[in-house]
Amino acid sequence: MSEPAVCRAAAIALAGLEGSPVFVEAALSQQLPGIGIVGLPDTALAEAKSRVRVATEKVGLKLADRFILINLAPAALPKHGSGFDLAIALAALAASGRAPAARMSSVVHLGELALDGELRRPPGLLGAVLAARRLGFERVMVPESAAVESSLVPGIETIAVRDLADAVAWHSGEDRTWRIVTPGSSARPTEQARTHDRCGAEPTHPRPDGTPDMADIIGQDEAVEALVVAAAGRHHLSLTGPPGAGKTLLAACLPTILPDLNPEESLVASSIASLGGDTLRRLVVRPPFEHPHHTASAIAIIGGGDGRGVRPGAVTRACHGVLFLDEAAEYPRHVLDALRQPLESGTVDIHRARFRATLPAKAQLLLASNPCPCGNAGSLDAAAECTCTPIARMRYRSRISGPLSDRIDLKIEVRRVSSVQEPTAGAANRTSAELRSRVTRARARAAERLRGTPWVVNSDLPGQWLRGPAAKLPRSETVVLDRALALGALTLRGYDRALRVAWTLADLAEIDRPGRREIAHALILREGDLT
Repeated sequence: MSEPAVCRAAAIALAGLEGSPVFVEAALSQQLPGIGIVGLPDTALAEAKSRVRVATEKVGLKLADRFILINLAPAALPKHGSGFDLAIALAALAASGRAPAARMSSVVHLGELALDGELRRPPGLLGAVLAARRLGFERVMVPESAAVESSLVPGIETIAVRDLADAVAWHSGEDRTWRIVTPGSSARPTEQARTHDRCGAEPTHPRPDGTPDMADIIGQDEAVEALVVAAAGRHHLSLTGPPGAGKTLLAACLPTILPDLNPEESLVASSIASLGGDTLRRLVVRPPFEHPHHTASAIAIIGGGDGRGVRPGAVTRACHGVLFLDEAAEYPRHVLDALRQPLESGTVDIHRARFRATLPAKAQLLLASNPCPCGNAGSLDAAAECTCTPIARMRYRSRISGPLSDRIDLKIEVRRVSSVQEPTAGAANRTSAELRSRVTRARARAAERLRGTPWVVNSDLPGQWLRGPAAKLPRSETVVLDRALALGALTLRGYDRALRVAWTLADLAEIDRPGRREIAHALILREGDLT
């Protein structure tokens, strides 16, 4: 086998969910035997030279007894992680004359090498395969253990290999234990996810596995209806009430009435789960639910990164799902305020000295908090008298800043249940499945109305569009909003958010557009009775 001057193998460098092509170049030079890696590798990547040297010997493909220089191009792009091992090993073997290099630059290679030559799945594999498809690659080579995960991405062929010898055999055209996995050849992921996902399973009442259902909620009809409105329009929601009122149970039930993710949302949610290190056997089709503790730091909520890579925060892991902050007033104020920009833009921009990454953050925020430090302010229970001073209550509520509160579409006060008797036939004791069907119909109406626009749910609508000719309501219908804005009781952002909620109420009522009744209801849900 002739010795080429420079051999190249393709790989992918991930920065969050965004991937860039990297070509691993290998060349021999007249120096003492060894391997050198250049091109801004991190520590894990720089250690690949030892893994590659031992692994190639163990599979019987010893490298040339010369110095092998590995260049990760483009050299100015920081690279991190062990997912480049397979590409480095193949490029080095090709430079040593042990493997053909003809197809290496047209196939993306993803895999970490064990010392015996076996291949392991690197973190973020699904995102890397998606990036490879976007960049125009038609094939990707992955470890056998990650073949099902890779095949979840349509439009790209997966070459599943057990070890380094399998990878060389495929490039050499030899038969071995490698196999070709076509997209969709695994079991249907949507059906699997519905079967195994606890939020997506069709509810039975009572539930034997103890998972929450809306039918379990007693005496909170207004709060349940607010959850339905929030789910239909993907609106942010705040629940305030004393301990024991059922705020946490209400929050846990919200994901159960959300519709399944559409294919695009499913790929994004699955890529985020893959970036966290999970090996996926099916796509995520149910909205995720994140519930961080109130001691979480700003980086844990928002995400961060350094030279070793980008770590998604809770707001990214909850993308296209629900981010629930229980005891919201107990979070440090700077942590809550860090959510203001992601809630507005739907993304998290991470800027560091050596790199920049953008992560998706289209999460639905759900806050739950007590009205005061003791939790009894406004309670109707004579035995639970509030012991907090007015200043203490004011300070406690001010932990949720005005700018963040202005981004909350719905604000509901939840009171303790005074009776545990079974609800009457007319009460809102419907199951999650029934309410999810209602939410799905409302979202379908919104999607039909917004066809031809970049938006699919009412919470995404910009104020300029809502007040423009496409959706402008008669002044006689918006008089209550106009008066609240003129009196300073409502900001312009609050004005637009009330309009979004009004459109959601119209979709739930299956009417063409909101009237004065829906607008007044939306204003009450957002600000209280200002009329």
